[in-house]
Amino acid sequence: MRKALITLVTLVAGTALALAATATGASTASTAGAAIPGCAKAGLSLVSDGMLTVGADNPAYPPWFGFDEKPTKPWKVSDPYNGKGYESAVAYAVARQLGFLKKQVKWTVVPFNNSYRPGKKPFDFYITQVSYSPERAKAVDFSNAYYFVNQSVVGRAGTDIAKVRTVAGLKRYRLGAQLGTTSYQYIVKYIKPSSQPLVYDTNDAAIQALKNGQIDGIVVDLPTAFYVVAVQLDDGTIVGKLPTRGTKERFGMVFEKGNALKKCVNKALNNLWRNGTIKRFQRIYLARAGAPDLK
Repeated sequence: MRKALITLVTLVAGTALALAATATGASTASTAGAAIPGCAKAGLSLVSDGMLTVGADNPAYPPWFGFDEKPTKPWKVSDPYNGKGYESAVAYAVARQLGFLKKQVKWTVVPFNNSYRPGKKPFDFYITQVSYSPERAKAVDFSNAYYFVNQSVVGRAGTDIAKVRTVAGLKRYRLGAQLGTTSYQYIVKYIKPSSQPLVYDTNDAAIQALKNGQIDGIVVDLPTAFYVVAVQLDDGTIVGKLPTRGTKERFGMVFEKGNALKKCVNKALNNLWRNGTIKRFQRIYLARAGAPDLK
């Protein structure tokens, strides 16, 4: 019952925010804008002529994609076609900057780990919380940042880990994260727990392990953490936000290596940062109550 109620509240709030976004011009319009100079559609190398093909993981979750009770097949939980959720909104805003109508954007399912593997891609760009790293950039190209990331720890309320207030205090706990993510790398490189962290094919599997008591906490990016504790875990709590270590982490769109479309997408992103659209999307979809900082 609690989970259903929270989901309903989330949907109502999301609808209100989306309406507010429409009123302020933040939502994606049905008409395309003028193409960026040097980036006319006819001159772009695309997977399908006249269409912008965008890859995403499936299922994709709020707040990155908007929940839908009846998503377009084959999408589960969230439907990127509805234009709601931060990443879907950003993708459509970029498409509009490049002169594409909403109906000229096609979404295709690509598992997260496949997005940055070497080889030919079935998408023009991919957007599902892929963090830039020099290692990944050897196999694929990345756009400029559309989001700067803080990692966080999620645990269960009432457990010992929920009382931790320092990174050092996490060392004695069993931690887990999705395979191939920077969340897992953060555990290994900076938390360095006394026991080997566990890896899972999906965040869903990691959350289930937390429910089952197989691990004490999971590491995910902060917006995902808010969704996990609000909807996916009845007794979930954000233990804290992890400090930035090394180069500031950023999410970027992923491209097949050498794809010239990256330059045009970067120009579009620069416009969206400059005109305040990305900041509006962050307020609409990602703004939540604060989480404690882990020192």
